[in-house]
Amino acid sequence: MTEMMRAVEITKPGGPEVLQITDRPVPVPGHGQVVIKIAWAGVNRPDALQRAGLYAPPPTASDLPGLEAAGEIVALGAGVAGLSVGDQVCALLPGGGYAEYVATSAAHCLPVPEGMALKEAACLPETFFTVWSNVFTRGGLQGGERFLVHGGSSGIGTTAIQLASAFGARVFATAGSAEKCAACVELGAEVAINYREQDFVEVLRDAGGADLILDIVGGDYIPRNLKALADDGRLVQIAFLQGPKVEANFAQLMMRRLTMTGSTLRPQSDLAKAQIAQDLRKTVWPLLSAGRIAPVMDQSFQLEEAAKAHARMESSDHIGKIVLNVSDR
Repeated sequence: MTEMMRAVEITKPGGPEVLQITDRPVPVPGHGQVVIKIAWAGVNRPDALQRAGLYAPPPTASDLPGLEAAGEIVALGAGVAGLSVGDQVCALLPGGGYAEYVATSAAHCLPVPEGMALKEAACLPETFFTVWSNVFTRGGLQGGERFLVHGGSSGIGTTAIQLASAFGARVFATAGSAEKCAACVELGAEVAINYREQDFVEVLRDAGGADLILDIVGGDYIPRNLKALADDGRLVQIAFLQGPKVEANFAQLMMRRLTMTGSTLRPQSDLAKAQIAQDLRKTVWPLLSAGRIAPVMDQSFQLEEAAKAHARMESSDHIGKIVLNVSDR
């Protein structure tokens, strides 16, 4: 390890152009932490929100963007057990993924699935932690239930479709083009709804209503989601691309026994994230190692091209995950 590393910092709140290469000290592992030499880092919408000044990192987190990465462990902090220098892992990060090295909790590291390259493994933590905790733990999805995921071609969407299908749910997805809808069906969606041409409320009500909806859109989707739910259905909100404020008639929550919930991943405790990691390792990682599910890849960019990666993500033209090549030369 060297004393300094290349990193991408947010020079000021703004558009993708505010992401600039800089030099930072290599982090030192705290108690229970490891330092990872990053090969690849995932790019996620929370990174763009942080860049725009709309999503401040937790007080103890790095100010550098980046919530997931894959690479090699190069240092161990006190109290770390079960991991060794040289292990290849992917990890959920509190921040700091757009850099050559990062420190994170050892309990948030997972082994690279058998047969998977680091490039693909870097796409796993943020989306799989989010989907597992919201769709299965919080949303309680069961086999045979009707599940609707909005933004089916996004990183979250492609993950949710595959996992829900693997566990026996009937999957419905929305997307904004014929190409994206075809990708959703190929991943396991029973029905893909082009929201520019069809009303997802009508489609779901004709099918009997959704038992569970995972929504990243918000705004006017919220009252429409309530209409699309079956009686006793659940709505899980994890983002608000169209805003968090809307007028809705909540009498139907009582009349139809609906449940609304939601969560964000980053502010949760280290212990809560460690529990999600344990659940994933036990229940989902065997599916990844067996090749039954896999991350859907869009484009990769060099670390110094982080601005281009953000522009690609915010264009919403992508299907699946966008990654940064940090040091996989």
